[in-house]
Amino acid sequence: MSNPHKGRTGLSRIVHAAGYSWSGLKTAYRNESAFRQEVWLAVLLVPAAFWVGRNWVEVSLLAGAALMVLVVELLNSAVEAVVDRVSFELHDLSKRAKDFGSAAVLLSLLLCAGVWLAAIGNRWGAPWTWFST
Repeated sequence: MSNPHKGRTGLSRIVHAAGYSWSGLKTAYRNESAFRQEVWLAVLLVPAAFWVGRNWVEVSLLAGAALMVLVVELLNSAVEAVVDRVSFELHDLSKRAKDFGSAAVLLSLLLCAGVWLAAIGNRWGAPWTWFST
């Protein structure tokens, strides 16, 4: 049995998929405060990656780490939306799903911070040594 919502092909599919993606980004920005905060962090970090990174690999890692936080936050928000769609009732599996998503966001933020601290330390020395006498 085929899905009646999957009938588009070619350019029509690409155009509609882009519209759905744009709608998802707008909805996440409008409704998810964590996503909004992380967008503004990325707005600062992605251009800064071109200043901190010394070559295309470093720039890619720095910008990619910042953008990865947004990807993980979107996936976490999707999990939360599905759990809430099923039921607002407290349930151990619902809590686990939401906690797993939250943990994924935390790990992406820690990875982003680690990549940035390593790149900054590589370029200008470890940040904790800048103000030592």
